[in-house]
Amino acid sequence: MSWELFWLLVEASGLTILYSAVSIVVGFFVSAAVCAGVLSSNRPISAAARLFVSFFRGTPLLIQLLLIYYLLPQIGLNVPSAVAAVLGLSLCTAAYQAEILRGGFQSVPRGLIEAADMCGLSAFATFRRIRLPIAVRLTLPALTSEAIMILKSSSLISVVGVVELTTMAKDLASSTYQPLPIFAAAGFVYLVINLVVAGFGQLAERAARRGHA
Repeated sequence: MSWELFWLLVEASGLTILYSAVSIVVGFFVSAAVCAGVLSSNRPISAAARLFVSFFRGTPLLIQLLLIYYLLPQIGLNVPSAVAAVLGLSLCTAAYQAEILRGGFQSVPRGLIEAADMCGLSAFATFRRIRLPIAVRLTLPALTSEAIMILKSSSLISVVGVVELTTMAKDLASSTYQPLPIFAAAGFVYLVINLVVAGFGQLAERAARRGHA
């Protein structure tokens, strides 16, 4: 396989990284809200949040992407394929991140929350300044693993017409009749990306431990 073909894969990986990064960040903010809903004492809110988590964890990402892609036009929302792809990835990872954060929130020392109440902090301020930072620090390894899973799962967004690394590999393999070297190269690019993400996750864990110390 020529360097020109390999470079096309590298360029396509930039879109994979972009879609995945945006989805992970958006999904994190959605997951924080969903997690708060799951832990809420309000039963309807808690039930709705649990239903969200159950649906997006219990159905394949491929089905979710297709449902979003074909459902939005039916309700009058004609969005680009890239938006549908990011929306699907974001909602899917939000469900998993919400469960990860839930475990982190339940591990926050009760004494810290009681101390915040005694200091007069509101429930939202306690959530934003105490519970959420501690939960994130406790769950960084799991959140890093989820980020890697979304990076790999992003290969499915080709079904909604988005060109990314896997789509480019398929196109090149069909046009050059060199499937083995091209897919091997694509796998190598995925591996490098995920190793970098894992490395950043470890750096974040060390920084969090130093900050806590």
